[in-house]
Amino acid sequence: MTEKNNFSKTVVISLSGGLDSTSLMLHFLAKKYKVYGLSFDYGQKHKIELQRLKNNVDYLKSINYSIHVKHIDISDMKKLLYSSLTTEELEVPDGSYELENMVSTVVPNRNMIFFSLIASYALSLSKKNETEIEIALGAHSGDHALYPDCTPEFYEKAFAAFKEGNWGSEKVSINMPYITKNKSDIVSDALISCDLLKLDFNQIMKNTLSSYEPTVDGKSSGNTSTDIERILAFHDNGIVDPIEYTSSWEDVLKNALKNVN
Repeated sequence: MTEKNNFSKTVVISLSGGLDSTSLMLHFLAKKYKVYGLSFDYGQKHKIELQRLKNNVDYLKSINYSIHVKHIDISDMKKLLYSSLTTEELEVPDGSYELENMVSTVVPNRNMIFFSLIASYALSLSKKNETEIEIALGAHSGDHALYPDCTPEFYEKAFAAFKEGNWGSEKVSINMPYITKNKSDIVSDALISCDLLKLDFNQIMKNTLSSYEPTVDGKSSGNTSTDIERILAFHDNGIVDPIEYTSSWEDVLKNALKNVN
């Protein structure tokens, strides 16, 4: 079967199976990039997100969109990390996206680790294929206050260190289209990308996960800060989130609105 992509550029993306990185993947597919992705099992409690990613990649491949994803198992990292996302005795907090409430979800140096692996892969692809290549992550403005490794300053310095430490790095550039955008903007961008790609937006989004505390069968509680941010983003765009919550959409939306009022 013939691929639908007519590639103009190449990008390596960090893919988690969440809303942000999935939208980022769509963003670059819509711009006719050849997309490579790395996904990471770092011992996160919500690793069902990785199965959601596989579902979306399989769906895209079934309709002839080309995306090349490698899964990296670094799950032994959880033995070294202290975070409510990886440490069993720590509970993931419910409630709003405020620093004092959410600081336990910071995974020490996580994005530096991810960035290093993505940059290494991009540089290797660049050398192997003798081409220029971009690297991209789905960090956005809503993360800046809470996660220091999601800020423009962090990525500017991380990329500078990569450039300083590697021969051939002049062929690698960084592209962060969401770094000044919020979650509502990302949902809006995903809607535009799906329209351009003639994809079923609800099917794609149903195969994403934002909750840090999903049930065993993958339903989102609607109570964690990442749930609330996602719910409000869909509400801002005037649409219903297609993923399964443990309560009705009306109930999770009511709870989300209560947390910002």
